[in-house]
Amino acid sequence: MTPLSETTPMRRPAISLAKVNFGLIVFVLLYAAIAILQPNYLEAGLFMNFLRRAAPLIILAAGQLYVVLTGGFDLSVGAVVTLVVLAASILINGDPVMTWPMIGVLYLIGFAVGLLNGLVVAFLKVPSIIATLGTMLLVNGLALAWSGGAARGDLPDNFRDLGRFVMRDVWLIDSLPLTVIILVLFLALAWWGLHGTVYGKRALAIGDNPRAAELAGLPVAATRIAAFVVSALAAVTAGILVGGFSGVSVNAGRGLELQAIAACVIGGAQLLGGRGSIWSALFGALSLFSLFTLLNLAGLPQALRDSIQGMILIAAVGASAWRDRRKT
Repeated sequence: MTPLSETTPMRRPAISLAKVNFGLIVFVLLYAAIAILQPNYLEAGLFMNFLRRAAPLIILAAGQLYVVLTGGFDLSVGAVVTLVVLAASILINGDPVMTWPMIGVLYLIGFAVGLLNGLVVAFLKVPSIIATLGTMLLVNGLALAWSGGAARGDLPDNFRDLGRFVMRDVWLIDSLPLTVIILVLFLALAWWGLHGTVYGKRALAIGDNPRAAELAGLPVAATRIAAFVVSALAAVTAGILVGGFSGVSVNAGRGLELQAIAACVIGGAQLLGGRGSIWSALFGALSLFSLFTLLNLAGLPQALRDSIQGMILIAAVGASAWRDRRKT
C-alpha cells in the first residue's frame, strides 16, 4: 500500500499568515480599539479625516523607505518639515499670489537638502545617521535663526486649503479631503519609483549587499543620492500639509524623523536595507498614527506618549533584527 503522503500532496492554505503585512494586522487591531472607544470612527467621513491627519506621517515614511532600503537613515526630515512651515509663512506672508511660486522654491530647498545628504554619504563615506544628524541640526538652526525662534508671517487660504479643504457630499464616503487625494497621488508615484522601475531593484540590491552591487556595476552612489533626494522632497510635501492643517509652529516637525523610521520598520522593512515595499511605509505609518490616536483618546499626557513612542521604536528595531536572524 502506498503511503498517503506519497499520493496526496499536502495543500497549503490559500492565505499564509507569514505573507500578511504585520503593520496591517497591527493597524486593524488598533483601529478596532479606537472604534470601541469612539464608534463614530467607523463612519466613512471620520475615517477620511483620520487619513487626512495621518497623511504627513505616511508621506514621510514613504520617502524614508527609499533611504532605509539602501541601508541608511534620514534624520533630517523633521527639520525639513519645520523649515518648510516657517519658510512658507515668511516668504508668502499672507499673499495668495505668492503661494505657488514659493511652493516651487520650497521644493528646490528640499532638493538641495537631499542632494547635500546624498553627496556626503555617497562620496565622503560618512555614515548616514551622522551625516543627516548634522543636517538636522544645520536646518533646524537656520529655520530658527530665520524666524527668530517664533512664528512669523502668515499662510494664505489657498495654501491652508492644501491641508484642510474637504469636498462634501462625495458618493459613498460623504467627504473627501484634498490631503487624501495628494496622499494617494504621492503613494502612487512612490510605488512606481520602487516597483515599476529598475531603480527599486537597484536600491534593494545595494541595501542587501552594497559591495556586491558595486562589483556588479550598479550605480551605488547615484542610487543613494536619489534616495535622499526623494526623502527630502517627501518631507517638503509633508511640511506643506502640516502647515496647511496645523498652521505655523517652530515645533512643526519635532520627532517626525523617528516616527517615519519606526513606521517603516513596523511595516516590515529591513532596518539595514534589502527588504521592504511601499506597503511597509503605508501600514506602518497607519499603525503608528492609530496608536497615537488611541493614546490621545485614553487621555495620556504628552510626556508619557513620547516615552511610549521611544519604547515602540526600540521594540520595532528589535523585532526587525529578530526576523533577520531567523531568516539567516
